[in-house]
Amino acid sequence: SSDGGRTAHDGTVERRMSVNAWNIGFLVWLACGLLFFGIGIRCFFTKKQVGFWANAETPQMENVKAYNRAVGVLWLAYAAVFCVLGIPMLIPQPSALILLSVLGVVFETIVLIAVYIRIEQKYKKK
Repeated sequence: SSDGGRTAHDGTVERRMSVNAWNIGFLVWLACGLLFFGIGIRCFFTKKQVGFWANAETPQMENVKAYNRAVGVLWLAYAAVFCVLGIPMLIPQPSALILLSVLGVVFETIVLIAVYIRIEQKYKKK
């Protein structure tokens, strides 16, 4: 083509660029998921009681090691589900499937908070 190969008459290069943009989006999504994995792993190896809420004091826990482990497992599960929810970005032209990712993260975050509240209730000093 006379335009340096940037666009083809049938639009194939344009579609390829769109797919590449979604692949980059998936890589960014995956990087965020890996950050959540890192938080979960850090919880396992921290000797001090880990916090959950930003800028809030966590109540003292009876068994800090078990509490940290439970919070670590919670973050690891959240990270795994988060990464799986990004898979629609690998599908060419995922338009409607992106809603699955977005709504899935909203639902998963609500579950994360609900499970954490139960963990806090279980391990809090009475």
